[in-house]
Amino acid sequence: QVRLVQTGGGLVQAGGSLTLSCTVSGRDANTFTVGWFRQTPPKEREFVAALDLSGRTAIPNYRASVEDRFTFFTRVGNRFDLQMTNLKPEDTAVYYCAARQTGPYYTPSAYNYWGQGTQVTVSS
Repeated sequence: QVRLVQTGGGLVQAGGSLTLSCTVSGRDANTFTVGWFRQTPPKEREFVAALDLSGRTAIPNYRASVEDRFTFFTRVGNRFDLQMTNLKPEDTAVYYCAARQTGPYYTPSAYNYWGQGTQVTVSS
């Protein structure tokens, strides 16, 4: 069983910054990689950032609307950070980290385990 614990998030004004962290633990945790998704009901969960493992090296990929503002970091100890800068009201959502071993990085169904979710609210 793999467990994901999220920290970070909260309320910030437009133009501000937040960092979300996701720590993966459990059996074979180091064989998983993490992606970030967000959801604003009633919309479906949407891809935000993840590592593309299909090439010789892992390359971070981002949703088009965030790629010049968000940065995906892989830290030691199976911790993955999403640094978010210049936040906009449309970034308001519940953010989830999720772990996968294979499959397309942008598809929620490729992920086997999910974090508890954390609210990010950006005020205008």
